[in-house]
Amino acid sequence: MDSRPGRDGDDRSPREVFLRLVNGVCEGPYEDLAGLYAEQTHVTHPFHPLSPPPLRSRSELHEHFTAPPPVARTLNRKPVDINIHETADPEVIVAEFAYQGQVGETGEPFTVPCVFVMRIRDGLIVESRDYIDPIASARAWGQLDALLTTLRPSADADR
Repeated sequence: MDSRPGRDGDDRSPREVFLRLVNGVCEGPYEDLAGLYAEQTHVTHPFHPLSPPPLRSRSELHEHFTAPPPVARTLNRKPVDINIHETADPEVIVAEFAYQGQVGETGEPFTVPCVFVMRIRDGLIVESRDYIDPIASARAWGQLDALLTTLRPSADADR
């Protein structure tokens, strides 16, 4: 039996799985985070301004969580202001929270508000819509100018 978190019929509640995820995003180990997801899953980031494709498998999520950060910047963060709403469907929760912390290299504080709508079955995430404030996230990563440049229409498009 696989002893990694969330695998093989784990009976953790949706609340427990969510808390493991957001704490794991902050503290690691990142290699274990994909183990919180079902083998086939559907994870989207609807507010992401570049509309990345959904993450549909545990292996895609492993790549997502273990990829190097967009820049050489350390975010020392923790989840705060957690409010988990249970729904009429026992598999579904809506979690409001923020990642809050400081940029390791500069000491600059940041807060990134989030809302996750998650379906968790048999202790594994089978679906998640992760609404993450894209401006606050880009600012925390030092990528706000790059994001704005990417979103601006190019001079060629005006011709």
